[in-house]
Amino acid sequence: MTIHPDLLQLLVGVGAILVVASAVGYVLQRRFSPDGANQAIENLNDRIRAWWVMATLLAIAFIGGRTGVILLFGFCSFAALREFLTLTNVRRADHWSLVTAFFVVLPYQYYLIWIDWYGLYAIFIPVYVFLLLPIVSALRGEAENYLVRIAELQWALMIAVFCASHVPALLNLKIPGYEGRNVLLIAFLIVVVQLSDVLQYVWGKLIGKRKIAPRLSPSKTVEGFAGGILSATAVGAGLWWMTPFTVWQAGLLAFLIAILGFFGGLVMSAIKRDRGVKDWGHVIAGHGGFIDRLDSVVFSAPIFFHVVRYWWTGS
Repeated sequence: MTIHPDLLQLLVGVGAILVVASAVGYVLQRRFSPDGANQAIENLNDRIRAWWVMATLLAIAFIGGRTGVILLFGFCSFAALREFLTLTNVRRADHWSLVTAFFVVLPYQYYLIWIDWYGLYAIFIPVYVFLLLPIVSALRGEAENYLVRIAELQWALMIAVFCASHVPALLNLKIPGYEGRNVLLIAFLIVVVQLSDVLQYVWGKLIGKRKIAPRLSPSKTVEGFAGGILSATAVGAGLWWMTPFTVWQAGLLAFLIAILGFFGGLVMSAIKRDRGVKDWGHVIAGHGGFIDRLDSVVFSAPIFFHVVRYWWTGS
């Protein structure tokens, strides 16, 4: 299978960054935490190892093309939906609604992405599923916490399936002069959003003083937010060569998705605080669960998809 030179260049660049990060983590551990007592350094190395795993999976999916990307994000949606619903008020009366969500709604949404039926995958969950799925639970006759239970299931499907599915949906965009390179749009989205998260953390640790939402996410600061967003915008502008955008367009879109990613993380933090948990799960060492990694991406992906579709495809 032929790998596009731009994708290969990006993968090599990400690999080089991870090699440097691993070397730095190794030196810090040898000097300041040889016995594993320094939690900050141990957490850093856990995160670097987790990034190796995630970067490898993404690289395999990208190289696998359309099939690889859709399968990867379909799996991520399944895992994220499971994580979300473990923190909700579902009851035995919702059994068939859950079965429908996992084994009908989720695979059908990704099937619609696969066959590129935009007119249906854009409204399947927020219209048809939102209206019809509550009927399944209502037929069981359990009224206690009915509205809460249905709202939680609908919100879980919206975040974990509908929003996440817009990442592989980027492969369907018909952009003149950009044929065969759409996987790079996914790479652009993920790199900018994830770097924004990392850079917000770094800037916050370096100069952060004023908390943005101390009750929801104590680590987020005004300085970290500003530094991370502006840095991610600059990185996005620098990655214009892998997109159909000009430098300023790439920077503007990077700014947009970085902002959306930040507020996505804040919203998901509010849900975690409401449920009384620190992380959505513990599958990824140093990163929590799948939703902890996807929260920023799922909020930015649909907006990024529709902006690019409207302005660059003429649809």
